[in-house]
Amino acid sequence: MKVTIYTDGAARGNPDGPGGYGTVLQYVDQSGKLHEKELSQGYEKTTNNRMELMAAIAGLEALNRPCEVELFSDSQYLINAFNKGWLESWQKKNWIKSDRKPVLNVDLWKRLLAAAEPHRVTWNWVKGHDGHPENERCDRLATAAADAMR
Repeated sequence: MKVTIYTDGAARGNPDGPGGYGTVLQYVDQSGKLHEKELSQGYEKTTNNRMELMAAIAGLEALNRPCEVELFSDSQYLINAFNKGWLESWQKKNWIKSDRKPVLNVDLWKRLLAAAEPHRVTWNWVKGHDGHPENERCDRLATAAADAMR
């Protein structure tokens, strides 16, 4: 099955303010009908990067069988970690970056790797706040979830 996942994260008072994520999953069934599911959740104290990761995790964890996934995010932190080999390097170096500092959010990176493992995921960057309908929709979900935590 082919699934498209759009994601976004938001944090108010980043770091350590309220935050939230928004995720939209889409797939077309055999009859050609589009199916969509929205996911969002707020957190009391978080960062924007954690919410970007949670958006992708939520989308992938919602899948109940192995899928071919096109995942779109406006987070270069998320997309570059996969597409530029950062994650592979961090794991080889026991979660230490090239500047010899520890990788942040290791708990979520590990959870994301586990969530992605059964799927074939293509990681795509989309420019944020640039009129992309699904990215804007995810932004609204994420900011509403963050604002609900205030």
